Amino acid sequence: MESIDNVLGDIPLPPYVTAEDVTFAVRAISVHAAEQWPGGPRCRNDRAPHPCRLHRWGRRVLDQRGLTERQIRALIAEQEAPRP
Repeated sequence: MESIDNVLGDIPLPPYVTAEDVTFAVRAISVHAAEQWPGGPRCRNDRAPHPCRLHRWGRRVLDQRGLTERQIRALIAEQEAPRP
């Protein structure tokens, strides 16, 4: 049986990336992070082989926006920080 990722393919990128798209992309890559399994890395959220569709989409959006790896890590840390 084929993986759902192979059947559906990649999620299309927006025509231009807005600040809201960046917020969604950061959320996608943090929720769909890798988890180590005996068979290799899997998506923490849907157990698809990592990187899953949503993780790939989030990375592509952030790449299109021109963010560096350091900026992406800072956005993820900011999103995961506890709020007062």
